[in-house]
Amino acid sequence: MVRREEVEIIRERALSMLKAAIHHYANGEYDLAAFLAEQAAQLYIKYKILEATGEMPRTHIIRQLLGILQEISKDADKIREFTKKNRSMLIRLEEAYIAARYLPRRYEKEECRELVEFTQKVINLVRNIQI
Repeated sequence: MVRREEVEIIRERALSMLKAAIHHYANGEYDLAAFLAEQAAQLYIKYKILEATGEMPRTHIIRQLLGILQEISKDADKIREFTKKNRSMLIRLEEAYIAARYLPRRYEKEECRELVEFTQKVINLVRNIQI
């Protein structure tokens, strides 16, 4: 059984990554900010799943993580609707994971801003989900 302290470490780490994404965005480091935004969203969803199940999912795909969360949540309809409505943004956020690590691609200011702001929406959604 996972301890509460371990679950909190994951939550705090996710929020620290969001804070770092905002910081790097403000400093014009858009590639790093986009990557950290994706990591923050991914880890925050994993935190919520870990809190509910005691297990950490092994996937890094945000839509799959939201699907897992949907299966265990009392707010399945809310998650389903969010995922459907924001499919293209979720895909863009997932692409930031790969692009920032492996592709010779640069993020522009506006695109990065959208990703960071969307990550905040993902975290707010997950924060308010009932398990």
